[in-house]
Amino acid sequence: MPIVDAKATTFWPRNWDPRKAQEAGFRVGDKGTQTSRTIMVAELASAVSAAPTDSNRAKYAEAIIEGNCLGKRTTATRRLTNQRLGELYALDPSVQIFRVLRRLWSIDEPGRPLLALLVALARDPLLIATAPAVIPLQPGAEFQRNLMRDALRAAVGERLNDSILAKVVRNAASSWTQSGHLQGRTFKFRHLVKPTAGSVALALYLGYTVGFRGDELLASGWVSVLDCTPLAARNLALDAKRLGLIDLRLAADVMELKLERLDPWYRRG
Repeated sequence: MPIVDAKATTFWPRNWDPRKAQEAGFRVGDKGTQTSRTIMVAELASAVSAAPTDSNRAKYAEAIIEGNCLGKRTTATRRLTNQRLGELYALDPSVQIFRVLRRLWSIDEPGRPLLALLVALARDPLLIATAPAVIPLQPGAEFQRNLMRDALRAAVGERLNDSILAKVVRNAASSWTQSGHLQGRTFKFRHLVKPTAGSVALALYLGYTVGFRGDELLASGWVSVLDCTPLAARNLALDAKRLGLIDLRLAADVMELKLERLDPWYRRG
């Protein structure tokens, strides 16, 4: 059974402004891609590899649909996959959250599954609703599908019927397996992931964008998803600073974060 930790899945601070988050590329509401697809880490990797760094949304679509960089059999499947990848990751450099993902993707190969998960959580309300059924589990604990179903039902009410809800649970369980948080096929068990400096930089960016400040940044759900304690996150944040990913000043209990190195066009709130 999970250990209840109020901070483990706290992704939104009090009085946060959804409009600012949406301007950065977050998606909110009660609809999400997990009704039909997983986070598709392998497909994302192939799409990013097939398109030059400065590609716009049309170039990604061309690589997926016309170039068939994902190896899909039919044009219809290619088009649908292009749509779903766009929902999850934007694939558009005009969207801030994708610009940050694209930069980190190039320099943090070991952290790519976690980078994908973090952005998918920010852009798929159904996936983020499943986090309480996964993140607080002890290492080795068996994943309980009914807990995820209950978490989803609490998030969406009666909007999804039981059949669709069961499909979301299957897809979300697969998504958490792709990120490394779950292992196994029929029976899945909690596994601790290994955070990287790049994934912590992204988690801090996401937390800052929705309104976390100071030490709260190190204890938000965005960091907890990385199986990272505040102390470990602090150390990896310093590594991210040394890598030139973020500007960070730590003095006593004061933490000042600047994100223009991740994205020169970042607008501070």
